[in-house]
Amino acid sequence: MLDADDCLPVNTIQNASQLNAHGRKVCLAIGVFDGVHLGHQQIIRQTLADARKHDGIAVVLTFDRHPSVIIAPARVPPLIYSLPRKIRTIESLGMDTLLLIHFDRAFSEQTGEIFIRQLARDLGHIHSICVGADFVFGQHRSGNVALLQKLGAELNFTVHAVAAVALDGQIVSSTRVREAIRAGDFDAASQMLGRPYTLAATIVEGDKLGHQLGFPTANLDTSGFVLPPNGVYAAHATVGGQTHRAVVNFGYRPTLPQATPQLRVEVHLLDFNGQIYGEEMEVAFTARLRAEMKFSSLESLREQIGRDVAAARELMGPSPRAI
Repeated sequence: MLDADDCLPVNTIQNASQLNAHGRKVCLAIGVFDGVHLGHQQIIRQTLADARKHDGIAVVLTFDRHPSVIIAPARVPPLIYSLPRKIRTIESLGMDTLLLIHFDRAFSEQTGEIFIRQLARDLGHIHSICVGADFVFGQHRSGNVALLQKLGAELNFTVHAVAAVALDGQIVSSTRVREAIRAGDFDAASQMLGRPYTLAATIVEGDKLGHQLGFPTANLDTSGFVLPPNGVYAAHATVGGQTHRAVVNFGYRPTLPQATPQLRVEVHLLDFNGQIYGEEMEVAFTARLRAEMKFSSLESLREQIGRDVAAARELMGPSPRAI
């Protein structure tokens, strides 16, 4: 996963006092926003509407890690998006400034009231704060919509408690998106996200087995992310500004003798030869080709990979660059 400093757009600040609003009203959206799904988008769009109506600055406040990493390490949910992917998605919605808070132990020990009062002091004139209706924040979850409304009456800002978005009769949530991804239901995940589901992660060096078999792979560091079911997928992978057809394997490589098998995510880019270690790759899945399998030999595995590549070519057609 990339560090925050590797992915900050120009209009990102990491401390509220850096905003320099110059007297303009500040309209603020607050949330974790993992996945930036349809419900999150409602919150951000309400903030944008407020800012445009009142000639204010639209600020989205989010965190550089999931708060559970500090508050409840044993219950950290797997992430839908890497931090760079989340930031790009929020930025694409048209916000003016991203306030990216470093969530550490000291920050977690602030009460909800202190957190809001400090924001009001450092940001200047907060015109509105927009959150989800069930949003809680601050030490011991001491902050909620009722507290925001109380402080709003005192500090002269309005509060928008945005109701959850429903899709097919069910509430859209990051938890539901994760469940859909785990089930391999990319259509459902994409509908809830409001865009095609993709997996974005950093390329790390592997053991070169794919190269030995004639199918070199880019190994993705997906630790901490929610992942689809194990198996082989046809996909389109974007890296370095170029999109390639690809075959992606999620699994423990059962054909190989291993004392402690580890989950690997390996991406073979069709018709590509180059060095891309350390770059971020974003993978959009087209179809699941088969389940994870154990083969009698590496030669049998190599032959099956060849069939997987042929199936992917037939399924996806010409290279995106050739269209």
